[in-house]
Amino acid sequence: MKLKTAIACGLLLTSQSLLAKDHTVEIEFDASESGPLIHKDIYGQFAEHLGRGIYEGVWVGEDSDIPNTRGFRNDVLNALRDINVPLVRWPGGCFADEYHWREGIGPRDERPVKVNTHWGGVEEPNTFGTHEFFEFVELLGADAYVNGNLGSGSVQEMAEWMEYMTGDKGSTLAEERRKNGREEPFEIAYFGVGNEAWGCGGHMRPEYYSDLYRHYSTFLKAPHGKMPKLVASGGTGDDTSWTDVLSKNVEQKMDGISFHYYTLPLGDWDKKGRAVDFPKDEWAKTMAQTYEMDRFIQMNLAVLEENDPDNTVKLYVDEWGTWYDPEPERDPGFLYQQNTLRDAVVAAVNFNIFHKYADRVTMTNIAQMVNVLQAMILTDKEKMVLTPTYYAYGLYKVFQNSTSIPFEIKAPGYKVGDKSVPAVTASVARGDDGKLYMALVNLDPENGADIKLDIDGVTAKRAVGQMLTAEAMDARNTFEDPDAFKPVAFEADLDELEIPAKSVVVVELK
Repeated sequence: MKLKTAIACGLLLTSQSLLAKDHTVEIEFDASESGPLIHKDIYGQFAEHLGRGIYEGVWVGEDSDIPNTRGFRNDVLNALRDINVPLVRWPGGCFADEYHWREGIGPRDERPVKVNTHWGGVEEPNTFGTHEFFEFVELLGADAYVNGNLGSGSVQEMAEWMEYMTGDKGSTLAEERRKNGREEPFEIAYFGVGNEAWGCGGHMRPEYYSDLYRHYSTFLKAPHGKMPKLVASGGTGDDTSWTDVLSKNVEQKMDGISFHYYTLPLGDWDKKGRAVDFPKDEWAKTMAQTYEMDRFIQMNLAVLEENDPDNTVKLYVDEWGTWYDPEPERDPGFLYQQNTLRDAVVAAVNFNIFHKYADRVTMTNIAQMVNVLQAMILTDKEKMVLTPTYYAYGLYKVFQNSTSIPFEIKAPGYKVGDKSVPAVTASVARGDDGKLYMALVNLDPENGADIKLDIDGVTAKRAVGQMLTAEAMDARNTFEDPDAFKPVAFEADLDELEIPAKSVVVVELK
């Protein structure tokens, strides 16, 4: 293999340290075959009123010294545009079920100041509301996913918010929106009827929530052709009861059921594991925990296949990502954490899982976009750094709206205690540009892999693309060294294709 660029994180990637080959992986496919569309919304983002995710992370106001466009910081906008963010979920999360939309419209200096009781007990000025959110996604060129307040709101409140956003006639609500500066209706791609009803959204039983969903969704109305996809609040982990009860008992419009799962390296909410300076066994445990996503999706899809054989209801993984112990010097309610090569590998493993089930899994949202949990971007006042996860999204953007290609992979196991996960996972697809793409992710932090390809339906000789890897498991960018970690160029003959340990590789097959 020839690496055109072999410098990452300031360290030379030597063949001895990163290309030790203990794994042989066989991949076979016919490039003339096609599978489900890999929907662009699989690469959705999540922006909750939490910590510095919105304020400072996205919104700084028109009077800020930080360069901005109508209050939105330019560096963050430009960075997010570069990875083609297709969808943004807002305002939560747990925050959604305490959010009353009227408090976030009208003149900003007249909006009430509330307390964010879920996240840090800080003041919520409501400066960033409905109009600001839609302006933000429009500046990004993304679609909008709005989460409604079921937990502490009312049917009337939710229905009136929908009319305020989508009304195209001369109703009082539509005229109020126009008075507040928006003549044309907003475009909403998805609308969530509550969030985590099993927990912060109300501690409900699935049977009770399914009745509430039937009730609330009855009154969610929009002009013809403007109705968003409706999302029901589903389960988490290995609990499939929410998917089962909802898909059996909701007969009216329900486009998808949400599913939430976070990767906790130690599998314990009280002691999750460290974001940096973690031991080798925590890398292994992280990979084992994140690969549980495959099993949980399978379990939920088995329920949907039984209850909804016509595939009318999708599974939306609208919260996922790594969650570590808070840094000692930071407010634990802000969920700020550093982001390393390990997070990039976790993200890519999940992408490959989502692609595998692309027929039903058509939308996901990583938690979260800026300054919170597994973020794309970290900011410190005027400073900004891009994370390894950001670069994973950048590499994988070629898969947005691509057509998956069925493939067979034989990969040895990467042993994690009494568990084993595939040492290497993959995706193969025909991009909407007509090019043939392949992604390879090596979960093993010590051993590289020989990739043996058996391809029909196309003549290809070389793999050309980019790679994420480094010597250190916790390689990262910091405010002091914001360019320490970046993708490197990757090029190899297909009959000599090798990938390093702990790497993410996305290539075009030429």
